[in-house]
Amino acid sequence: MPIAPVAHDCVKLIFVRAGSAIVLSEFGEKPVCAGDVVALGANTLCGSEPEDLVTVTTLYLDRDYVVDQVFWQHAELLADRLDAHDFADEIYSESAQILRLGENRTRMFTPLLDELVALSVDGPCTRRFYRMQALLFAVLDVVSPYVKTSPVSRTTTQKRTGRPSTPRYRRLAPLRAEAREALDLLRNAPAEDWTLGRLAAGVHLSPSQLGRIFVDAYGKTPMTYLTTVRAEHLARLLRETDLSIEAAMREVGWRSRGHAARMFRHAVGVTPTRYRLMIRQKAAA
Repeated sequence: MPIAPVAHDCVKLIFVRAGSAIVLSEFGEKPVCAGDVVALGANTLCGSEPEDLVTVTTLYLDRDYVVDQVFWQHAELLADRLDAHDFADEIYSESAQILRLGENRTRMFTPLLDELVALSVDGPCTRRFYRMQALLFAVLDVVSPYVKTSPVSRTTTQKRTGRPSTPRYRRLAPLRAEAREALDLLRNAPAEDWTLGRLAAGVHLSPSQLGRIFVDAYGKTPMTYLTTVRAEHLARLLRETDLSIEAAMREVGWRSRGHAARMFRHAVGVTPTRYRLMIRQKAAA
């Protein structure tokens, strides 16, 4: 039966296993048949009308999960996950695509799709996590070369280091002792009224020296790292205590609720109020 256009807040890969259909999305109306894959970005409308019968398997990929994969794939060029989000929007500018893999190629991962379905039918399971990752990556290894991307001109010198977010890419190089000491000071006392000058004095370096070696070690400036640490501590307080949001903010060193809410949202993706609500809803479920 026809399916009216609908959108989901996730990336979708629709594998046509048998039969054929007419698919309606941002690319207009196009036919698909066995061996085709419909790739849809988050919040992209798509509908279909089968031609007789059609069998499909659909993978739903959390948008944040996909952004994390983009970050690690292009870590040399990206500063953090927020940067990766923007980069993903640039490189995958066509949010609806039909990938013509062909029946022979799709048969390669048909058993993988069947196993993924079997493992995920009952929802998330810790024991199955790595097997599901392996199956998914094996499928994406075949599919990804067919995804159309837009060229993005970027060099390693354009990597930004000013936004609080995780994950972050760090070069595998020995750390300066002063960088480790500065990090320990921030993590052990995030509520202190830190400035770059005060932190530098604590490890016996000039502010410019500390800034340089800290970015080399951890991919972020000391003050940006402090924001990340404060956000982590605030998230823990919101999860594990009944402190009011204002009290929890002061506990981690933020005096202005508006500023704290902006910084927390940059680091975590939602406001403190929304974060606590999500935690309580999850606990009640």
